[in-house]
Amino acid sequence: MAASNPSSRAWLPHCQAPSYSPGIPATRFAASIRTDSPDGCSFALLGMPDDLGVRLNNGRPGAKDGPRAFRAALERYGVIQTWWADLPGVFDAGDVIPAEGSDPAALAATHERVSAASAALSSRGMTVIGIGGGHDLTYALVRGVHRAHGEKTISGLYFDAHLDVRDTPGSGMAFRKLVDDGIVKNLRIVGFNPLVNLREHAAWFQARGGTIAPPGAVSVGGLDTTGSFVSVDLDAIDASSAPGVSAPNPAGISAAALTEQMTILGQTYDLRCIDFMELCPALDEGGRTARLAVHLMLSYLYGVSRRGPSLR
Repeated sequence: MAASNPSSRAWLPHCQAPSYSPGIPATRFAASIRTDSPDGCSFALLGMPDDLGVRLNNGRPGAKDGPRAFRAALERYGVIQTWWADLPGVFDAGDVIPAEGSDPAALAATHERVSAASAALSSRGMTVIGIGGGHDLTYALVRGVHRAHGEKTISGLYFDAHLDVRDTPGSGMAFRKLVDDGIVKNLRIVGFNPLVNLREHAAWFQARGGTIAPPGAVSVGGLDTTGSFVSVDLDAIDASSAPGVSAPNPAGISAAALTEQMTILGQTYDLRCIDFMELCPALDEGGRTARLAVHLMLSYLYGVSRRGPSLR
């Protein structure tokens, strides 16, 4: 792993360089991650260590430590040379430094920082891989990528038990804001739980062209092949596999089914950004959720390594 040089990261706003343990075996994927420069990298990790949105929505706090736990799990899981191909190069941009405060104004300020960082990464041609953090930060991540490219609207898919279309500041606001700001033209949710979503929220979502995948249907779709975004709220996954989340799911998507979809996404879609959100280490028994989050990201990158010529 290349050492971080602070002067070489001046172009990247509001970010603190990442920290990895020394002596990671050379065969590990983590040993290949660059922290000094994005040269030669098509993907960029961006940590978003903030859970103010969760706290504003009276959820279980702790997701601010998600990026730290994710990197710790990454040090111990995954090889650079897989059975079929080498995984693509990744630059670790580090963690966005949250704004001070504990009110909606502080949340908005943190969102601006995340958007600035994701825009800087995306403008350099990298797909941004966000690690959270509260799910409200998906709004800021996607907004920054959108600003970098200037498209009118983009399509998006999210795996989540909750629609997250509240009209109040907090972790349940992301997808309403993306619609209200004119950033997305259509949305599809997979893993929707009708028992934890208000009827008025579902009506609002569908009235604006949103698609709710049928119960039990775990498949990607509804995305433009190039330029879309995907968000994975880890609470979409069954709590038996993902206990360390802000809102545990008693009957969620299986880890195996979601892994398959991550590989398909990597192989089939040239995404602008993808994120893995709501990792809550304090509630994570044995670090299982952190390791699963790493597994999902690596499965996505594995799919990328197996792309056909049309997407390269």
